[in-house]
Amino acid sequence: MKRNIVIATVAVAALVGGGTATALAVTGDDEAPAKQQQSGVRVADDDRDDRDDRDDDRNDSADDDRDDRDDKADRAEDAAKAKAAEVTAADAIRAALKSIPGTAVSADLDDEGSSVVWDVDVLSSGGAWHSVRIDPGTGKVLGSQAENDDDADDTAEARAALKGTSVTAVEAAEAGAAKGKVTSVDLDDDGRVSAWDVDTTAANGTEKEWKVDAKSAAVTADRDSDD
Repeated sequence: MKRNIVIATVAVAALVGGGTATALAVTGDDEAPAKQQQSGVRVADDDRDDRDDRDDDRNDSADDDRDDRDDKADRAEDAAKAKAAEVTAADAIRAALKSIPGTAVSADLDDEGSSVVWDVDVLSSGGAWHSVRIDPGTGKVLGSQAENDDDADDTAEARAALKGTSVTAVEAAEAGAAKGKVTSVDLDDDGRVSAWDVDTTAANGTEKEWKVDAKSAAVTADRDSDD
């Protein structure tokens, strides 16, 4: 149940002699905008797009080579991002819940420009959705965003999926950690059986998808995944 919430609005001014960039996060209807902190964890940018441009006119064999290079670059980037995250998914969720009490519904290790952050979605007891950003290097809360739009459908789906479950997002992340470095935990609100979708990334960048039973915490391979 991945929810794409705008975390911050960043205005960049490119001026001769220098400029400034300011990021603001809205934490509530009546609260003043708070300065959004940046993650200290960064990964190197790749030049995959540049290679794509140069390879556009090559023959089929060259295109295959390009795809192979892109796959390797993707795996290398995924491996670097997972390695850079010293704070586990479970600990990131715990930190988010200390900041915003409620029920964690997802946690994703996301790119934010050249930085990496844990993005944790929390459903408060009052039904409000919050996206909490956690530094994957320190576990520090970088900021949070409350969504003020009507989330009745998302809330109903989440509560229906959580009904009768006993395994939390933290416990699902801990269960998935037995299979590799967890980079995503997400409540499965579409399946017939209550479960958490958990993604892991190996040291070589290979990603695998798992199902964690929301009642027993049993971990099985996701049969619906492309892998």
